[in-house]
Amino acid sequence: MKNDQVPVGRRDADRAPAMAENRIDRIRPDAPELAAPGDHVIGVTTMSFTREAVPDVARATEDGVEEYDREITVEVWYPAAEGTEAGGSYTALLRDGVTEVQLRGRAARDAAPAAQGAFPLVLVSHGYPGNRFLMSHLAENIATKGYVVASIDHPDSTYDDMGPFGSTLVNRPHDQAFVLDRMAGLDDPIGAITDGDTAAVIGYSMGGYGALVLSGAGLTDTFRALPYAPPQQLLEINAMGSETLAALPDERVRAVVAIGPWGRNREAWDAEGLSAIDTPLMLIAGGVDDVSGYEAIRSIFMETTRTERHLLTFDNANHNAAAPMPAPEESWAVSESLGYAPFDHYADPVWDTVRMNNITQHFVTAFLDLHLKSDTAKAEYLDLVPDSADAVWDRAEDGTPHETDTYWTGFANRSAKGLRFETRNVGQ
Repeated sequence: MKNDQVPVGRRDADRAPAMAENRIDRIRPDAPELAAPGDHVIGVTTMSFTREAVPDVARATEDGVEEYDREITVEVWYPAAEGTEAGGSYTALLRDGVTEVQLRGRAARDAAPAAQGAFPLVLVSHGYPGNRFLMSHLAENIATKGYVVASIDHPDSTYDDMGPFGSTLVNRPHDQAFVLDRMAGLDDPIGAITDGDTAAVIGYSMGGYGALVLSGAGLTDTFRALPYAPPQQLLEINAMGSETLAALPDERVRAVVAIGPWGRNREAWDAEGLSAIDTPLMLIAGGVDDVSGYEAIRSIFMETTRTERHLLTFDNANHNAAAPMPAPEESWAVSESLGYAPFDHYADPVWDTVRMNNITQHFVTAFLDLHLKSDTAKAEYLDLVPDSADAVWDRAEDGTPHETDTYWTGFANRSAKGLRFETRNVGQ
C-alpha cells in the first residue's frame, strides 16, 4: 500500500510515542499578556470525596431507584511552599478510556502547600465524556496566579465510566456544589490557604450546563420531558421553580466561566430561566460549534439579563474551542477500542489548540482576578472593541498607544485576528 493510501491515523499508529512529551503548559510567543504563568510555584495532589446516599440515577428504572454513595475524585492544584522544585507529570486516560498517557506540566506532585495565604477557590468541571485532566492546562495556569483549583472527575461521565446521560443531567450541578463545600471545608494544610468563601466555577460543555444550573437556571418542562431524561422524575431536582433548584445558587461563587455550554440547543432553559442568573458570567465558544450550537450559546449570552456577561468567540472553531488540552501524541493513533484516532476529541480543524488555550488563560485570568480578587486594573482587558477586525493598532515605536489606537489590551499587533469579545450589562 502506498503512503498516500494509508488510512488516517495508521502512520501515527506505527510511530512509537513512548517518549511523548505531551506538555500541557506551553505558552506561544504570540500569546496574549495574561497567558503567562504567575509567580507561584505550584503543587498538585489527588483527593477523594463521597456524596452519601444519593439516588443512583444511572441504574434507575421505571420500577424504582436505589441510593448509593457517589465517589468523586478531584485533582487539586495550589500554590506550593517556597523552595519547591517546579515540574512533574500526570498519568491520564485518553478518550478511549483504556490508553494511559503521561502529561507533563509545572506542578510538583504532593508538594507542601505555601506557608500562608488566602487563595480563592476555582472548580473545574469537564464535559461528557471527559476527565479531571482535560482542562489541566488551565488549572495549572490559574494556580500559578494564586488560586486553589479543584478539577472534578464526574462519575458516569468519564472516559472509563460513561453511564446514561440522564445521570449527568441530574448530578452535574450537585457534584459541583458538593465539591465546593468539601474544598471550602478542608481541614488540612491546603484548606489553611484556601479562601472557600471566594470561589468560581469553570465548566466545559456539560460542565457549563452544570455551572448554569448551579447558578439558578432551572430546566424547562419541555426539556425534562425529553427521552433522555431519567425515570422516576429524577430531573425534577433541577426544575425551574423547584425548592431544590432554589437552594443551589451559592453566594460564595463570585464568577462563572461556561465554555461551549450544552443545553440551550435542546431548550434546557428559556429566557425566564436564564434571567435568574445574577453571577458575573463569561461564555467562551467556537463560532461554528455544532454540538452545543453557537446560536444557542449566543441565546444564553442574550438572555442572562440580570448579570454582566461576556462572550468570547473563536471564529470558525467548533466545539473543542478553548477547553481541551493539546491532543496527547498517543491520540494521533487509531484506538482499537474506538476504531478511530481520538485526536478529534481534543483538536480543532482550524485553530491551534495551544493558541486557543493561551487566549483562554488570558481572558480567564482577567475575569477571575477582577471578580475574585477585586483587581480593577484587569477590567481594561475586558473592555474591548467587540470584533477584533475593527480594532486599530496605532502605537509609537516604544509601544505607547496614540489616541486612535483601539487594539485589544494585552494582544500584540495582528495577534487578535479571528476573535470576537462582546459584553452586555445588567438589563441589556
